[in-house]
Amino acid sequence: MEERSRRIVDAAIELAEQGGFEAVRLRDVAAHAKVALGTLYRRFRSKEDLLLAALELQLAAQERRLQEAPPPESSPLARVTGFFQAYTESLCGRPNLARALVRSIGSGAPELTLKVASFHSRMELLITAALRGERAGDGGGAPNAAERRLVHSLLLVWFASLTGWASGLHEQQEIVEHTRSAAELMLGGLDPCQSGS
Repeated sequence: MEERSRRIVDAAIELAEQGGFEAVRLRDVAAHAKVALGTLYRRFRSKEDLLLAALELQLAAQERRLQEAPPPESSPLARVTGFFQAYTESLCGRPNLARALVRSIGSGAPELTLKVASFHSRMELLITAALRGERAGDGGGAPNAAERRLVHSLLLVWFASLTGWASGLHEQQEIVEHTRSAAELMLGGLDPCQSGS
């Protein structure tokens, strides 16, 4: 991301952290980033577009962390749970921003479909790496058909639970617990780290 776009996205992140989705008014973002409103509009079509760029930065930071060190747990279930635990904590650690990001992902704006699809694809690769016990970006390749079904289903459960958290239906830890329970069912409940639970 070029410097001016990064400055705009950083300004949006700061405003969202302070006041959530409603606080990210494009005129305020431009003023906060010290750029003309026209400059912002040449780079971002809408508030949702801008917040999805913020999500991309946040996900890139998670990818870097997983490139440095893969989840250390010994079993697929424990590694996947560890991945969702770390990513959920990173995302929800700034709750106003997280709720704004969730709202942007779910906006349904057709012009944002490719960005949302890119986010899902990158998440699928990270979850697949966790399943396999690989370092993110080590070239393990795309998920096979069985992995794709599992990873896609886990991502749906995680996002639905994240949306529930953003709506105030449950606590942050329940996002991870819902996803772990789904993973345990999908992996056949055979994980030795969870036996007897």
